[in-house]
Amino acid sequence: MVCHMFVLGLEIDHKIFLNPPVRETKAACTGMLSTFILALILTPFLHVVPHTASSTKFNLSLSIVLSGTASPLLTRLITDLKIGKSDIGRFVVLTGVISDLVSTLLLSLGFIFFDPVIGYGLRDVKTILQMVSVLVIETVIAAQLSPLIMNWVNSQNPEGKPMKGSHLILSVAYVVSVCSSSTLFSYNSILSAFLAGLFMPREGRISKMMISKVNYFLTTIFYPVLFVWVGVEADLTKFDGDHLGPWARLFFLFVIATVGKVAGTVVSGVMLGFHWPEAVAIGLLLNIKGHFHVYLAITAAENKITTTSTSMSILFAIFLTVIYTPLVVANIIDRARKRSPTQRMALQWHDPSTELRILLCLRGPQNLRSAINFIEISRGTPDQGISVYVSDMVELTDKIAATLVHGRDGAVAVMDAGVVEMREEVTRAVEGYVAAAEEGGGGVEVKRMVAVATMNNMHQDVCILAEDLMVALIVMPFHKEEQAGDGRLGVGHSGFRHVNRKVLRHAPCSVGILVDRGLGSIANISRSTVSLNVAVIFIGGKDDREVLAYAGRVARHTGVKLTVIRFLLEANSENASTSARPGRPKVNTPEQEEEMRLDDECFTDFYDRHVARGRVAYMEKYLVNSGQTFATLRAMEGQYGLFIVGRGGRVNSVLTVGMNDWEECPELGPIGDILSASDFSVTASVLIVQQHSLRGELAGLDDEFSIM
Repeated sequence: MVCHMFVLGLEIDHKIFLNPPVRETKAACTGMLSTFILALILTPFLHVVPHTASSTKFNLSLSIVLSGTASPLLTRLITDLKIGKSDIGRFVVLTGVISDLVSTLLLSLGFIFFDPVIGYGLRDVKTILQMVSVLVIETVIAAQLSPLIMNWVNSQNPEGKPMKGSHLILSVAYVVSVCSSSTLFSYNSILSAFLAGLFMPREGRISKMMISKVNYFLTTIFYPVLFVWVGVEADLTKFDGDHLGPWARLFFLFVIATVGKVAGTVVSGVMLGFHWPEAVAIGLLLNIKGHFHVYLAITAAENKITTTSTSMSILFAIFLTVIYTPLVVANIIDRARKRSPTQRMALQWHDPSTELRILLCLRGPQNLRSAINFIEISRGTPDQGISVYVSDMVELTDKIAATLVHGRDGAVAVMDAGVVEMREEVTRAVEGYVAAAEEGGGGVEVKRMVAVATMNNMHQDVCILAEDLMVALIVMPFHKEEQAGDGRLGVGHSGFRHVNRKVLRHAPCSVGILVDRGLGSIANISRSTVSLNVAVIFIGGKDDREVLAYAGRVARHTGVKLTVIRFLLEANSENASTSARPGRPKVNTPEQEEEMRLDDECFTDFYDRHVARGRVAYMEKYLVNSGQTFATLRAMEGQYGLFIVGRGGRVNSVLTVGMNDWEECPELGPIGDILSASDFSVTASVLIVQQHSLRGELAGLDDEFSIM
């Protein structure tokens, strides 16, 4: 416990006294005050200790303990349950630290005046003055001398070099001497270690090393020993479970601590403008008790302050404060998911009854024909509807910046003659296509947009547009273009390559990159005759599932012949499973099992909707390794005018392993890179799709969500 309390003090920044956070301090203090008052009123009726002169002082100490929070355990639970980056997670952690700090300081102050070993008797004035004096000296040394010694040790042992043994021993000896100095005058060693750690510097190599090493020993050795000791001391035969008293004490101690915390945080929540469910959740989380509280419960029985039965009631009540934490966090996540605007913006999760929104970005008229043909094959049926936002990406140069005109509504117009001409050409072509589409059944709505930014910031404009328009898919042109109309790609624009990479990384929805090698040369994709042969390559993973979702719309176009080719693992392969059906690889992790289950469900649904009804052709390729995958792809040269593939998102796929080593353009993924290579077919365009993936581990919710 000395080590535990020392690290607890060391991890708390003592500068919090100088500039305390207002909101967190209000929540911590109101929660503690309400719990303290409730406990002080009700604990005398529980007969926790025999009715003696010391019972009032013990009830006072117990009320302080019940009003505290185990901040190390709370921080660990909040982090492990994945809400540490959210606003409520950060708020609860800091509030818990303040609550823990205040309650421990009150116990440290109370120990100066009352001795719990002799029935909470008041110490004599001489002893009190000795303790106060030595604690003041210890605090001054920890706060003033420690930085000088630690900084000298840090300067002598820079990062990256081994710590000198003599300096390490000197630092440890100094810390031990500071922590133990007040114990010479009968002050508690555990509370002394906390105070010493609290006022020592937290920064620097030696402090970080101490925190790391002591936490390692705590986790691997001391905590297991602590709970073994607790198990030995907690004799269940002395709990007196056949009497009502121990159960009543267990129940009411838990209720007092919980109701007190929740009431206090609800009051502070009203003052701070929180929603009441969040205020209740904060109170429940701040009610967590930990190692120090367990230690106090056992030592109270050891020192005959309470009976073993009462001590075990306190112990069980402490455990109850931890058990419900996952349920509280799950409830927070569920409410955040319903309330948060951050949803999975992807084709797979798109509601078929609503129109599909796509942001189609162009670099110039050279992308125009391929863009129009992409809209055509994506339009689906008239009742489904599609809304396409065609956006020109205009690089902001000094010349163009001088022609910008800002409207009253904040809109920006580019008056540069070249840009105006280019945009008018695109607009005329798009309007002509929409008019023709209306004659052919309609269902297509096209709106014009523009993104004006430098190359470094172009991705931000595109992502902001996508978020504001709530699109499910962004389609970016590949940075390389045809040079002479023969399908061969030139060097390309490196700036737009970086734009594509950044959009893939930061997009708020799914992203497609369109490599045009012939799709733009098709004058008209007719609905009466087949004008385009399209192949979908399905290996597995979230990106391939997104491809199937898009292929479902393409399959409804009568001018497109769609073939889905599924790559499966050869049953005789050493990597294949012997117990499962053919084509199923060995499963090593639950994640792989879950991915394969999702792949099978998604593909079965697609097969029933489209293949079984004769809209889509289907074939399977049984392969052994990535070498055969490469050879199979090369064998398809000249058979299809458009390939639709997933960028990646596969979990340890045997059929693509090692392909990343060959990639010329990693942003296309291994399959897309092969199909777009200069030595592949010069007449096959490629659409590479990446499904929207949130930054975090909470399905359907950003781990930095805001709910307060």
